[in-house]
Amino acid sequence: MDTSQHSGDPVFERFQFLVNAPALFNAVATAVELRIFHFLADNPGSDFAAIRDFTDMPQHQLRVLLQAVCTTGLLRRENGDYSNSAVAGDLLASDAEDSWGHIIVGWKEVYYPAFAHMTKALKAGTNTALDTYPGDEPTLYQRLSRNPELEAVFHRAMSAFTLQSVDALVEREEFASVRKMLDIGGGDGTTSARLVARHPELSSTVFDMPSVSKLGEDKAAAVFPDRVELHAGDIFQDEFPLGADAVLFSHVLEIFSEDQILGLMKKAYDALPVGGKVFVYGYNVSDDETTGIFGARLGLYFNVLASGQGMAYPARDYEAWLREVGFTSVETVGGLPYEHGLTLGVKS
Repeated sequence: MDTSQHSGDPVFERFQFLVNAPALFNAVATAVELRIFHFLADNPGSDFAAIRDFTDMPQHQLRVLLQAVCTTGLLRRENGDYSNSAVAGDLLASDAEDSWGHIIVGWKEVYYPAFAHMTKALKAGTNTALDTYPGDEPTLYQRLSRNPELEAVFHRAMSAFTLQSVDALVEREEFASVRKMLDIGGGDGTTSARLVARHPELSSTVFDMPSVSKLGEDKAAAVFPDRVELHAGDIFQDEFPLGADAVLFSHVLEIFSEDQILGLMKKAYDALPVGGKVFVYGYNVSDDETTGIFGARLGLYFNVLASGQGMAYPARDYEAWLREVGFTSVETVGGLPYEHGLTLGVKS
């Protein structure tokens, strides 16, 4: 096949990177796990022997790994010495809570192994990759409770990625008038902690599964013991706690089907007083559903592994659903980082 006709075509160039990306992603993840980026942050310009001593890897295999990571541009090699690129130094050479290193390890351990099951899962119409996890619960989130170590890796990655985009939510002026918020499916409380830190008059109740709520005991609830409360339960089976003047759905509705989303929105409507606000924050694909690579990855992950349904819905879907259950003054703030949007409504 003559591919010269595609030379210079950006789609062809993206294709060439795409077909090599799974191997390169895992090479970068291996470098993260071996803490090579950390080492080079402390020892820029290190030679091969120094990296080999640090990693204790066989010489040939380290040579292969470093060549692979260098092709991504994350590592630079000059005169035989290695250094982090500026991007690697910023994103991967830290153990900070928002480090991309946490995200990459979480995706390596949980997300990407599932994608080998994609054809089977999509044809079956259910998340068949979940069969690799013990248990009979229908979602990944429930089954992870059986493996606390992996659950912690997963939520560390979730928290880190949340922190990459959450400031766009936290800075919204609409939260300034909220006094008591109900954070549905709020995980370990990462988002609630940022919100109460930014808005001194705000307190939050984080409603999530018992095993997930336990992760928040040493995080949000420990930092803000008087302003972040953990409420363990089942968001579908249990009633929403009363008393909040706002309900936040952050990175949760996208996991589920239209019927489930409508049910959760109706519970939010019923729990709120007149004038209460609802916030729906998460990924939005374009209205024509042709763009959004982060949202595309997420939708595939949901359907292959996490829940067997859901997607990064376009904002217009959330707007229609909020109106259907009774909310008014519905609008969306789009163009937020990492393909995010914020859809708002008011109970009249």
